[in-house]
Amino acid sequence: MSRKSIILIPACTKDIDAQIFYAVIKRYIDAVVVGAECHPLILPLLDSEEDLSEILSRVDGVMLTGSPSNVHPSNYGQPIQKPDLPLDLARDAITLRLAREAIEIGMPLFSICRGFQEVNVALGGSLLQAVHEVPGKFDHREDDALPIESQYAPAHRITVVPGGRLHQILGSVSDIQVNSLHGQGIDQLAPGLTVDAVADDGLVEAYHVATGHGFTLALQWHPEWKVTENSVSMKLFGAFGDACRAYSATRQSNPKPIIHDGHALCKGGVQGVP
Repeated sequence: MSRKSIILIPACTKDIDAQIFYAVIKRYIDAVVVGAECHPLILPLLDSEEDLSEILSRVDGVMLTGSPSNVHPSNYGQPIQKPDLPLDLARDAITLRLAREAIEIGMPLFSICRGFQEVNVALGGSLLQAVHEVPGKFDHREDDALPIESQYAPAHRITVVPGGRLHQILGSVSDIQVNSLHGQGIDQLAPGLTVDAVADDGLVEAYHVATGHGFTLALQWHPEWKVTENSVSMKLFGAFGDACRAYSATRQSNPKPIIHDGHALCKGGVQGVP
């Protein structure tokens, strides 16, 4: 039996009882297991760029999740507009670099909510720090007073761009209803990104990296919520899982030697040594 593809999921920083934890919300893990049919691997927020590259060489895809925190505005050249803005600088330091590297090597990349915003910033785009305060834009935030089931219920329509990656995955669907739990959104779209869906107020809701040579898809909404109960979400995670399996198969058919102590290590041992 061939091994399942492994998907790397960067953690968030969580302060619990005055101690720092690295954590990922369980529903993202579940969606990778049942939707993409892959193995999830949680990535702690490492400081070493060499460690990150080594880890990437051993996995088949990357998923950037949503989070209560936002990308620090300094990453796109803006001051903080809201003093109470939840931030996670440690996550920024990993995910922005991880997004660029995954795209560069053609590794499948699936990005949700904060992850959607991270990729845009990583590639040179900017964000609206308070979408609801922008004239003509809707309030895309959830109502915290409602039960969580209501917060994640469908909130508004998005229009799918014909011929884009999202359209290719979903088929003949021209619009869908999505949930909405974000206060920030895309302002300037980064170079090389192509829009796949927009909300009725014009806010970008999905895009892919047109200039990349691997699978990429970024969504502003939360397809991981009760993934098995939503046929659209299952198609999205299924497409990501298929891309990870294809990437894994290509890599296994063209293995790159790992350099260790001046020797190239291959499956048969040290290259050039019986």
